[in-house]
Amino acid sequence: MGILARANDALSVNPPTGVAEALSEHGSDWLWAVTAIYAVAFFAALVPCFTTPPNKRVFHYILAFALLAGTTTYFAQASDLGWSSISQAENLDNGLTRQIFYARYINWVVGFPALVLCLGLLAGVSWTTICSNIFCAWFWVLAYLAAAYTTTVYKWGFFTFGTFTWIILAMSTLNESHESAVKIGIGRDYLILSGLVNAVWFLYPIAFGLSDGGNVIGVTGGFVFFGVLDTLVLPVVSMVFLLFTGKWDYEKLNLAFSEVRGV
Repeated sequence: MGILARANDALSVNPPTGVAEALSEHGSDWLWAVTAIYAVAFFAALVPCFTTPPNKRVFHYILAFALLAGTTTYFAQASDLGWSSISQAENLDNGLTRQIFYARYINWVVGFPALVLCLGLLAGVSWTTICSNIFCAWFWVLAYLAAAYTTTVYKWGFFTFGTFTWIILAMSTLNESHESAVKIGIGRDYLILSGLVNAVWFLYPIAFGLSDGGNVIGVTGGFVFFGVLDTLVLPVVSMVFLLFTGKWDYEKLNLAFSEVRGV
């Protein structure tokens, strides 16, 4: 009964001292729920590796480690860790401060490129295209991080650069990569997966503009918005991705990697 009755004491152990706009206890409860979702998805991606042939594990490995990073960063955020404060944030009165969780951007800087890599491998595009798309994902996230920590209207410059880079990434993953996937006979599956990813990615600029960017909604409200998006874009998409893997011909896709070099 003691365990069941125990309340969430994260904000008592790690209080947001000296911050006017901070994570609430209900927000922390929500983040613990998202942490659990990521953890379940991580094991759902990892456990099949022990029964799946080595030459069919590439997507399991990539997505499992991305989900592990997400689990860790959400653990940090639920514990009210992985943040710093900014003062005189836009739409807040002078002298007030707001929590900015850099752990959120660590999750994205690992998770988004992992999805890009999976889509690129599936579509059969060149490594040049894959590396370029990974760079776009990194630049997008880091530009938003810079915007979040800029306390003047110049933040919207970083936001514009990051959003423009995401548009380039979306065009590549939806158009060029889809054309390649069609040529190798996997166009339908690729379109479903890339469509799901980009449909969720489309909402990230809106969520950022309302939360860390424009401070229109509070820290907890931002976490609710981003928590839903993060759950959809990685745990949910990962499970859909792995459900599809059973019907793919890894030899035809040139993805039948061996654990032994040269074999």
